[in-house]
Amino acid sequence: MFSLDSKNKLDKLISYLLIILMALMVMNVTWQVASRYIFKDPSSFTDELSRYMMIWVGMLGAAYVAGKNDHLAIDILLTSLREIRRNKLMIFISFCIMIFAVVVMIIGGSNLVYITFILGQKSATLQIPLAYVYGIIPFSGLLVTYYQIVSIIQLSTTLKTAE
Repeated sequence: MFSLDSKNKLDKLISYLLIILMALMVMNVTWQVASRYIFKDPSSFTDELSRYMMIWVGMLGAAYVAGKNDHLAIDILLTSLREIRRNKLMIFISFCIMIFAVVVMIIGGSNLVYITFILGQKSATLQIPLAYVYGIIPFSGLLVTYYQIVSIIQLSTTLKTAE
């Protein structure tokens, strides 16, 4: 379940999804500019759709980068440590990221989705339930949690062989 092969497949799936979302967002914004400046009849849905797509790209992108362990980091301390201590610190960092993902993204995001769903909040122009838009937050939290568990398992395995 937490194998490197399944992580690589998930990485590939998320990267394709991000590519598709970015391509759709570029087409959407291009249509927005064309309809406003060329046709002089601005499209009413494109602004809202591009904002929601940006939320999805940002959240999925954050999960993807967390899975690749390429997130922004200050690694002065990590580079100065020996391998065993570095791996222990990386396990601690992965655990902290996982706790954040569970508490803020999964639990907090699920509460946000639930509240907007119960209240029946819909977007102004597209009239889609905002729960669908915000659903990416707990989903990304699940992805980040999965990636951190895989990272902790890999680092723990490396630690056991090094000691």
